[in-house]
Amino acid sequence: MFVGGCSMSPEKYESFEPRMDFKEYFTGPVQAWGVVQDWKGDIVQRFDIDMEGVWQGNEGELREVFRFYDGTTMNRKWYVTKVNDNYYEGKADDVLNTATGHIHGNAIRFKYQMELPMDGKKYKVSLDDWMFRMNDGVLINRNYIKKFGIKVAEFTIFMKKVNL
Repeated sequence: MFVGGCSMSPEKYESFEPRMDFKEYFTGPVQAWGVVQDWKGDIVQRFDIDMEGVWQGNEGELREVFRFYDGTTMNRKWYVTKVNDNYYEGKADDVLNTATGHIHGNAIRFKYQMELPMDGKKYKVSLDDWMFRMNDGVLINRNYIKKFGIKVAEFTIFMKKVNL
């Protein structure tokens, strides 16, 4: 796939362990810590997140409470559907379409569009959201944000399952 250069291919992670089980990982509490970097790589935002995933069958709700280091907070909810073992769909209030997630090995890749608030305005951006399952209940999340195919920012988030 070529969009403004080469992109990562999820198939290359097919043999990687531990295997990603999105529903299992996001059942119960998860703690996270992250940064937002602008297009130059400068850190422009730092935050902690408390998450709680609740599932009924293949329908899940992921509740997120962001605490930004500038003192502000934000609550978000993702509504996620497990379509099959390797495919998930998600919706959130600020997501403009259905997020589609494909699992390969230890990785899941979600793609979606959202309205990103910045400086009192909202900007329509595309997100390329990668999560990599690691040992000991750790998950690394890299999220690339693009406008008109050009990277404008990226998130890096480290997550840890609680009570492992």
